[in-house]
Amino acid sequence: MPDFTTIEYLKSGNERQQKAYQLLSKHCFFEKLKAYSPILAGTIPIEIDIEGSDLDIICKVDLKFEENFLNDVLSCIPHDAEIKVEYPVLNGEKCITVNFGLEEFPIEIFGQNKPSTMQNAYRHMIAEYKILQEKGEDFKQKIIQLKQQGMKTEPAFGMLLGLENPYEDLLKL
Repeated sequence: MPDFTTIEYLKSGNERQQKAYQLLSKHCFFEKLKAYSPILAGTIPIEIDIEGSDLDIICKVDLKFEENFLNDVLSCIPHDAEIKVEYPVLNGEKCITVNFGLEEFPIEIFGQNKPSTMQNAYRHMIAEYKILQEKGEDFKQKIIQLKQQGMKTEPAFGMLLGLENPYEDLLKL
């Protein structure tokens, strides 16, 4: 299994992964956000992305220091980028998302006061990666087809695996 806690594996990945690596490196996201233990999560790392899939960077952020985090995020983004900052509440906990586009990629930086490797986005990605390895290329293509039809990733896995609550059940696998 690749070490998903770095972005080095992207260098030898598919074309889109290599482009993601170049973009993230060029703008020094992982260096500038190092204090927040950034991890690229989502569909691009596990090669089930579709056109328009975003780069999801998850971070451990104590929102008492939200201003520092925002300043660090903004230091990665060109000044003319259109950004949107939101504060979703997940399981009673306030989080932060910063969304913007950069070159060909939509990007979401997500901060939660929890170690990055313990966040659901990372845990789902690891479970999905293992399932994809076990089930093979046909299964992977079915996931991609469902995503192209508008289904979100976890529900697509849930549908093919017969999971009642895919967001919870994937964490148990």
